Amino acid sequence: MLTKLTLRMDDNLIESAKEYSLQTGKSVSRIVSDLFEIIKNEKIKRDDPLPPTVRSLRGVLKGKGGDEKDYKAYLEEKYS
Repeated sequence: MLTKLTLRMDDNLIESAKEYSLQTGKSVSRIVSDLFEIIKNEKIKRDDPLPPTVRSLRGVLKGKGGDEKDYKAYLEEKYS
């Protein structure tokens, strides 16, 4: 679904955007949309900055079924 968005910008910036629009053949709306898409993709990359070692451990415990009761039993055995 497309929704209208109103932006307030400096007049010079708007003129630059219109000139760029003419040069590229893209509408200003398309240019802004492309920019937001880039920002969204960059955020996704920043949200997963796991180091290789940690990344390699991802999913190791999947299906192991450990719970708080098991952990307490382990600690009691370890420290008794």
